[in-house]
Amino acid sequence: MGFSTSAPVASTREPLHVCVVGSGPAGFYTAEKMLKGHEGAQVDIIDRLPTPFGLVRSGVAPDHPETKIVVNQFSRVAANAHCSFFGNVTLGSDVSLSELRKTYDIVVLAYGAESDRSFGIPGEDLRGIHSAREFVWWYNGHPDMCNLAPDLKNTDSAVVLGQGNVALDVARILLRCTTELASTDIAGYALDALRSSTIRKVFLVGRRGPVQAACTAKELREILGLKNVHVCIKEADLVTSPADKEEMRNSRIKRRVYELLSKAATVHQEKSNDDRKELHFVFFRKPTRFLPSEDGTTVGAVELEKTHLKDDGVTGKQVAVGTCEFEDLKCGLVLKSIGYKSLPIEGLPFDKYRGVVPNLRGRILSNESETATVEPGLYVVGWLKRGPTGIVATNLHCAEETVASILEDEKKGVLVASSDSKRQGRRGLLEILEQKNTRYVPFHDWEKIDSKEKTAGQLKNKPREKITAWDELLKIAKEG
Repeated sequence: MGFSTSAPVASTREPLHVCVVGSGPAGFYTAEKMLKGHEGAQVDIIDRLPTPFGLVRSGVAPDHPETKIVVNQFSRVAANAHCSFFGNVTLGSDVSLSELRKTYDIVVLAYGAESDRSFGIPGEDLRGIHSAREFVWWYNGHPDMCNLAPDLKNTDSAVVLGQGNVALDVARILLRCTTELASTDIAGYALDALRSSTIRKVFLVGRRGPVQAACTAKELREILGLKNVHVCIKEADLVTSPADKEEMRNSRIKRRVYELLSKAATVHQEKSNDDRKELHFVFFRKPTRFLPSEDGTTVGAVELEKTHLKDDGVTGKQVAVGTCEFEDLKCGLVLKSIGYKSLPIEGLPFDKYRGVVPNLRGRILSNESETATVEPGLYVVGWLKRGPTGIVATNLHCAEETVASILEDEKKGVLVASSDSKRQGRRGLLEILEQKNTRYVPFHDWEKIDSKEKTAGQLKNKPREKITAWDELLKIAKEG
């Protein structure tokens, strides 16, 4: 999967110092395309975690091992003599954006989305309410969430707000047989918690209808096929309007999702009295507040307002409008899956409304206005560039576009520094980290962590047993 140019281009023999901030798919695809596209490129990848690969490690569900195979490709990129990895380096505290811009010819921001959108409704701070991202990071062993400890033992019902692929992921993990999860790379503490979980019912709540469900057919098919799970869908929710039919005519994915839901509703019509768990698809409902349980501090129910669909009058898109009819859905766990959110950093133009950096094909713009100017040498890729959408492979095309802009600008000579001083690149970064006494984790030290995890995993018939605590990760990286 090479870059579109037939051969690497380079206008000078001088090295082109490139820093990529973030080592997820967007970051590694960018590094790979830069190394192929410019023979003088020296690429440094920095990440705040001591472990590389971003969401491939901490986002992709443990029961989707085929999606993680891409780490082999990324490891080959890291092994390139012109590429270096600097883990445990945080942009903003260990090194500032202005320092990076003075040190490198090109800085590409690929640090993704590490926060969450919120509803902003009463009761959102009750215990037992988590974002789906937090829950995903927890079961995937992300060091920031290893102490989340969601309570899975004091309720039989969980509510997932949202119906996209991440919502389906968390619902599937809650419902899947733990003997199947035991052979995945799920964090050990998460597997233990799920084994003793009392959750029997999961409600997937969406404010619009089945035609507008944001998941893909592949993810939906998988959750509908779970063993020993009874799927509950109300027949009335499957009635389609002319506008729904038009949406399905224009989208094969929407049509396929609707067909799968309709088929599931028919297959699972008869309520069984056996011991199966239940998956409820709840359509045309939006949360208006979270209600406490008897203790006053933990969530006990979600108040939902019934909705109907209405044309927004501008784009022709159908939007959910409240009907002032309310109902309570009892639960002891709520997972909010309404979107990840990127965070701004000092010195970076940021569109707070859209949660992205304003850009033109990856070139960062000074602001969102029509008169915005391009920030020379500063680029963006991945979720920070386009918002939290798409699959791992989406980042490949995204990286190709950004790298094409970089190579175009380099060819035109717009990256040349205004002063005569050449930028130091890697040498300059090492000096900054030494001054700040930052102990970075190079790729060969990550390989020590990798090796230890795989060895521990073999004993349990797992691909790896993830090390989840910051201090232990850093200790192993240092000592091996």
